Amino acid sequence: MVVLTEPDNDHLPIINSNSCKSPSFFNDIPVIDLSKPDSKNLIVEACEEFGFFKVVNHDVPIEFISKLESEAIKFFSSPLSEKLKAGPADPFGYGNKQIGQSGDIGWVEYILLSTNSEFNYQKFASVLGVNPENIRAAVNDYVTAVKRMSCEILEKLAEGLKIHPTNVFSKLLKDEKSDSVFRLNHYPPCPDIQEFNAKNLIGFGEHTDPQIISVLRSNNTSGLQILLKNGNWFSVPPDQSSFFVNVGDSLQVMTNGRFKSVKHRVLTNSVKSRLSMIYFGGPPLSEKIAPLPSLMEGEESSLYKEFTWFEYKKSAFKSRLAQNRLTLFEKFGTS
Repeated sequence: MVVLTEPDNDHLPIINSNSCKSPSFFNDIPVIDLSKPDSKNLIVEACEEFGFFKVVNHDVPIEFISKLESEAIKFFSSPLSEKLKAGPADPFGYGNKQIGQSGDIGWVEYILLSTNSEFNYQKFASVLGVNPENIRAAVNDYVTAVKRMSCEILEKLAEGLKIHPTNVFSKLLKDEKSDSVFRLNHYPPCPDIQEFNAKNLIGFGEHTDPQIISVLRSNNTSGLQILLKNGNWFSVPPDQSSFFVNVGDSLQVMTNGRFKSVKHRVLTNSVKSRLSMIYFGGPPLSEKIAPLPSLMEGEESSLYKEFTWFEYKKSAFKSRLAQNRLTLFEKFGTS
């Protein structure tokens, strides 16, 4: 049985369902078939309208997904006393309820890992019944395949924007110094949610992702919601065979606000557990992030001050989840 520390009902974030307009399933989320020739234009449209889309007909082998999911379930099914041996997250390793260092908490436990090939998995060696080499192999196979798909998406995106060369975004992920990370989130069922009457317990609070792109895959348990332009939250129907892509803050800046990083959150389920895997594609720490000149039209001015990924990352991780992290880097108060 999976166990988190007992929920502290006075401190776990909750929302009143009445304040969430129609948190029903939203069936018009853009679906991108990567095998179709027009996918490059549809990706651009999706990034402009939603900052979010679903990907089908990808080349990520199902056996890589299944293998990693199996290893994740094995780890998260361990007793809490064992899992804690792989923590605390510093920032890498096992974390429980605490999200970041600024006081955010949620009904979630997670493993945060570097995608660097030299990352040390020995934190997991002392966890009874868990083989760190098996986790390493499963993560490496999965991340390699998802990274390849992410680069394909970014190159199609550049092509759709008529940017040359088309590797302007993908080269940042392919760089050997790319600061990309990988996260496994587990949201156990929370039977105590019934106590809140018409309220939802937050598994992971609303936020945007600071990187260039994030690619998510989850099991068939619902919970993920995105914030639409009209201010309504909508639940994303789960699909364990597909991937969901978020525009990150860095891509918003590189497109001078043409694309918007999408706010999203996860609500808990009282009966079923949710397992998600997220690849966050980031640039090298020294990379300067600024609007691409080729996307600036006429006399258009940059909406953002130039900054390095290190500077933004440092600022973002000092902030609370729900804050607009780009505000400090805006020139004219764009949001």
